[in-house]
Amino acid sequence: MSDDPERLLAEALRAQARNAPPAQPSAPRREPQPVVETPGGYGLLSGAGEGSLERERAALDALTPTQPAVTPPARQPQPPPGPVPVRWILLLTVLLGLATGAVIGLLTLL
Repeated sequence: MSDDPERLLAEALRAQARNAPPAQPSAPRREPQPVVETPGGYGLLSGAGEGSLERERAALDALTPTQPAVTPPARQPQPPPGPVPVRWILLLTVLLGLATGAVIGLLTLL
């Protein structure tokens, strides 16, 4: 007997196939609906035809129970925000200037 792993695996598979019970005839399969391609090759990238979206929607509708849709209460419209105060604009400008100066200073040291 050789130590070749491929040969050992092949022999084991043959022995298992010899001892396997005979295959039972399977139940007849339901044939899928034919795919209808759109003219000119336009359509989904997956190659599904025109009716695929309707089939998917019908399958999803069959899975989900029909319950009345709950609508959220109407929200009151909020007034638009006012202008930004000048002190925040100046503070942002100073902070960006300091950050830019720090980066330039570090780059000159390198």
